Amino acid sequence: MKTLEEPQDLKENHVLFDRLSALDIAAFVVDGVDLSPGAAIPSDGDPRIDRALAGFLFTCGPEHIRHPEPIEGGADGACYPLHGSLAGTAVSETAMASDGTACTATIVVALAGGGQARVERRWRIDAARHEVVLEDRVVNSGTSAFPPIMMYHLNIAGRLLGPDTRIVSASLAGGASAWRFGDGESAHFCLPAVIGSDGWSDVMLAGLAGLAGRNLKVRFRADTLPFLQMWRCQRGEANVISIEPVSHRIAKRPELAAAGELIPLQPGEAQSYAIAFSVG
Repeated sequence: MKTLEEPQDLKENHVLFDRLSALDIAAFVVDGVDLSPGAAIPSDGDPRIDRALAGFLFTCGPEHIRHPEPIEGGADGACYPLHGSLAGTAVSETAMASDGTACTATIVVALAGGGQARVERRWRIDAARHEVVLEDRVVNSGTSAFPPIMMYHLNIAGRLLGPDTRIVSASLAGGASAWRFGDGESAHFCLPAVIGSDGWSDVMLAGLAGLAGRNLKVRFRADTLPFLQMWRCQRGEANVISIEPVSHRIAKRPELAAAGELIPLQPGEAQSYAIAFSVG
């Protein structure tokens, strides 16, 4: 699928989908530069996530989004996998629009705790906004309820950032931050997303040195993705920063459940999510 071209730009930009991993984005190329980190990533030992994290965007969920935790009521030692069950799941059906500006897919996911979900995914280009849009509908296609939990990793190669690159968002105190936030070689934060009048929140990596000072802007629907999480890692050969719209705050599953934040999705019910990104 092609991304939009700037009016003055004659070079073709594009995204490359991974049909073996949920139709996530393996590469996002702008003016011949791939924003994805490639091999410059850390590894937690899960080959599914190593493959996904090397790309520009991968989806965590639909039943777990962070590091492994015990499955409630499961067998001894049974855990939700790293970042959930969706990553590494092949697409069941896919269709591309004849003009290359939209693509749809269906992904059937076997959930770690039992049950099944269907992700109805649509990628499209919004010509008015000059951006790529992802719309997901997660359907409980099994016979038992589960709480949907989703996070979208947008992974940017650290080599593209410079000393003047900033994170800009109303969700941040003061509205902006240096890209190298926190202490040490790796850091993360998770904040309530400030919601605009349209119901969306946004964040921008401003002044990407590797893209001639251009900006990467990410927007997300804040009713179902009410938190802005970010992570960076500059450790050894790893050099990556991620923008991560997410459905739940950082907490263990028992804490989220006790606070009433794990809301079950009954069989046949659905939950929708949307994100968008652009370079300008």
